[in-house]
Amino acid sequence: MLSAVLSAQDISFDSVPFFKLPADMNFGEAAGVAVNSKGHVFVFSRGNSTGPAYGATASQLLEFGPDGRFLREIGKNLYAWSYAHAVKVDKDDNIWAIDKGSDMIVRFNPEGHVTMVFGRKKEASDEAAPWTRVTPPRPAVNGQFRQPTDVTWDAAGSIYISDGYINSRIAKFDKNGDWLKQWGDRGKNPGEFNTPHSLATDAKGKIYVADRGNRRIQVFDGDGVYEREIRIDVPVPPTMQPWMGNPLSPEQATAQSGAPWAICITPGPTQYLYSADGFPGRIYKLTLDGKVLGVMGRSGRQLKQFGWIHEMACPSENTIYAAEILNWRVQKLVLHP
Repeated sequence: MLSAVLSAQDISFDSVPFFKLPADMNFGEAAGVAVNSKGHVFVFSRGNSTGPAYGATASQLLEFGPDGRFLREIGKNLYAWSYAHAVKVDKDDNIWAIDKGSDMIVRFNPEGHVTMVFGRKKEASDEAAPWTRVTPPRPAVNGQFRQPTDVTWDAAGSIYISDGYINSRIAKFDKNGDWLKQWGDRGKNPGEFNTPHSLATDAKGKIYVADRGNRRIQVFDGDGVYEREIRIDVPVPPTMQPWMGNPLSPEQATAQSGAPWAICITPGPTQYLYSADGFPGRIYKLTLDGKVLGVMGRSGRQLKQFGWIHEMACPSENTIYAAEILNWRVQKLVLHP
């Protein structure tokens, strides 16, 4: 196990104005954010209410230009839209939306048309209800998902899907969408998961899994062979308050601090890993071997503060987009290390 250093310096950063929403549009809970090769930014928001899934539709995929100007909504009224969870862009600028509510992952081409679908939601002609949680959990089924959370790829184009809140595994498909394998189950041991919530891949093809419920990041090779784990143990100042809820005891604070809600890895010859937690609401900058280089922010409602960062995009070492659930926004952060 690689455990982070016990203290880390604050990184100076700014939250810069970026998104130019139309006059009649607001973000809902910002579940996901991604950036393509042209600098376009995609936000997967729990907004919209155009029709029923299991309840009101809570998925809206929005595209913004490099200057933050709103360009379009992608997939309006899509059959898969139910409850937004994450959005990613692959090396070919395809846009992937992960919808936790419908148990589906949808790939759009850069023009915004559906080109590949994974998973299937329950039919309205049946019980019209999401999968329930039972103990012990139902066995995972190849090609079927129960509240999936994220997607990533390796250099060969193989597809890795984290699945998720009910299943506790990583599913692997080849670049054509054919099933290859799965690994993981619910538990605390190496290679087991408690809500695999976010995924990232480094230049060597290692798969980083934000194992949120176990408060660790696990690292695997492309075949699912466990290699190591990273734990972030930076002390929580006693003055830290949660965004909502009662003040936490030191033991509760320690148990939550560093639990990875969202991770991303920067491009370039020297890569860095960023990880965000829900409390105390910080972003951590790490080397790929798990050393904490610095921290940013805290829980709150002001700029440079965070309310449950749910996904991050880091197109460069010193630029981060942070999508927040509780504050209904995405902040563009510029670091001054």
